[in-house]
Amino acid sequence: MRVVRAFERKAENDVKKKIRAIQYGVGPIGASIAKLMREKQAIEIIGAIDTDPAKIGRDLGEVIGATDAPWGVAISADAKEVLEQNADVVMHSTSSSLAKVMDQLLACLEAESCIVSTCEELSYPFRTHPELAAKLDAAAKEWGVALVGTGVNPGFVMDKLVVTLAAVAQRIEHAKALRIVDASKRRLPLQKKIGAGMTVEEFRAQVKAGVIKHVGLPESVAMVADSLNLPVEQITETIEPKVATERVQTEYLTVEPGQAAGVHQIARGTSKDGKELVCLELQMYVGAKDPADTISLTGHPNISLVIPGGSHGDIATAAVVVNSIPVILDAPAGLRTARDLPIGFFSPNARP
Repeated sequence: MRVVRAFERKAENDVKKKIRAIQYGVGPIGASIAKLMREKQAIEIIGAIDTDPAKIGRDLGEVIGATDAPWGVAISADAKEVLEQNADVVMHSTSSSLAKVMDQLLACLEAESCIVSTCEELSYPFRTHPELAAKLDAAAKEWGVALVGTGVNPGFVMDKLVVTLAAVAQRIEHAKALRIVDASKRRLPLQKKIGAGMTVEEFRAQVKAGVIKHVGLPESVAMVADSLNLPVEQITETIEPKVATERVQTEYLTVEPGQAAGVHQIARGTSKDGKELVCLELQMYVGAKDPADTISLTGHPNISLVIPGGSHGDIATAAVVVNSIPVILDAPAGLRTARDLPIGFFSPNARP
């Protein structure tokens, strides 16, 4: 019997320098990202940025409720000062709007740091924000670093995973993803963002004002269409309330029958003659029955995948973002997307 032993690296060949990381934005998602980074032996968190007066000057570990706090990392509102510490990567989680975070991203690039951002509009901005995308790509190449916008959705379930499944097909004619999410146990900002507890009239008014929506579905449609070479000419999006049929109580709020429990949002990519080629449907509401992620590809052959229970948004977002760190550090300079980059697991005991 032949015994195969695990490869042992010699200590003298080990690189001791850790990945130096900054957390930019310490909201619920930023906190989850920071906690997960703390578990990685290969990462050293050297700074944190946030403008919330209640957080400025306090220890990052204490603010996010880490069991091993304090960490010795003070949260600062002075982004320029923190970025001058020459981080290898900045974990950016401040806003869904690309226009709102442009100055933040450009400052990180100028500091010669790679960026992994949860900004949904950054996930695939070439059709929706072409001028901003070109500016970021040029700046990243000028400073010799890379950036990516990613997360669980957009960044994985309704785009990257769809494209990955297509690898075992010879022909794809139509791509569909359906994501049903029970928002009952999700964070309060998300429950508010989907309009839970509003009247239907309030919901529609807030949709019209641009307040209520899940950001990123058009970007995911564009990524899928371009990756599968589907001739999508137009991307449209509809947002309707998911109306509660029974009383739902969450930790934060109560939804009565007849009120909005969340969003039913559909983004479609159609051809020049109006044929639907890509359909991404999101039902995110409190009290959702049978949550799941379902992908259906029509072609040769037809392919389907169901993830019962779905991917837990907050957990999965932090995981995808942190697992992208080694990949973005190794990527060519410029604006990258989940479509371009390999995805894998960043082990807690991985070496620097």
